[in-house]
Amino acid sequence: MKKNILFLFFILEVIFGYSIYFFIFKTKPVVCPTDKKECSDGTYVNRVPPTCEFENCPGEKEGILVSSPKRNEKIKNPLKIEGQARGNWLFEAQFSAKLYDADNNFLGETILTAKEDWMTENFVPFEGELNFPQPATSSGILRFFNDNPSGLPENQKVFEVPVQLEEMSYRKVFLYYYNPEMDKDEWGNTKCSRDGLVAIEREIPVTKTPIQDTINLLLKGKENFNQADIEKGITTEYPLEGLKLKSVNLKPDGTLILEFEDPLNKTGGGSCRVGILWFQIEATAKQFSGVQKVQFLPEELFQP
Repeated sequence: MKKNILFLFFILEVIFGYSIYFFIFKTKPVVCPTDKKECSDGTYVNRVPPTCEFENCPGEKEGILVSSPKRNEKIKNPLKIEGQARGNWLFEAQFSAKLYDADNNFLGETILTAKEDWMTENFVPFEGELNFPQPATSSGILRFFNDNPSGLPENQKVFEVPVQLEEMSYRKVFLYYYNPEMDKDEWGNTKCSRDGLVAIEREIPVTKTPIQDTINLLLKGKENFNQADIEKGITTEYPLEGLKLKSVNLKPDGTLILEFEDPLNKTGGGSCRVGILWFQIEATAKQFSGVQKVQFLPEELFQP
């Protein structure tokens, strides 16, 4: 019996010793090659043990590979979108992309179209173009949504690509309103002249339509006033109900033609009133280079 016990201890010692030897001397960590694979979106992935195969590229597991724009690329309007998606992302050869700024404000969307037969489980090339306004943040997210005709949330796929945006820039403009106390004759009577015009400074986003943007801001009238403006006696009858600026056209001779809609005839009235309304728009428009004269359409606008 004693011999059997000793023999058992001997066997256990041999097994324990061999185990220690095996784990210390025989077991070695798998070291993969250090090369990297470049993905279609401009990122790189490493090989991972134990097989040393490359990691999935962003979107590969989800079934979409975006090549344009690259991740964190600074984008411009219009945005060209290209890549590959598995056929189950598409329906009738289409799916969609939407652009948001860093505050999750919606900027625009577009339909992406397959360039080859989409009825396959393989990757299919797609393309599209997205137009968006100048954003207020310097970064954003481009989100891809599979076409989900079922409408079921569990069938909705979403893939995101972070992008950099050209942040909105601003310019200073002057809005001309009226202070009746500055428009008196020597007897204290209101002259209803341009002498009562007062400029208040504001900022607007830089766009290709600065005159139109500035006049539209002027037409908001009292919405632009702060407490200091009110204390200075600045006033206006703008906004006028129903009055809308339809078009702006600057002629080579310096004549600025402003076309309005005034369905309620709010620009009519006494000569003093309509003159002041006219002067405010005229002075605001003439701050822009090249504007020499302001003409209103229809011609019956701002008439006593």
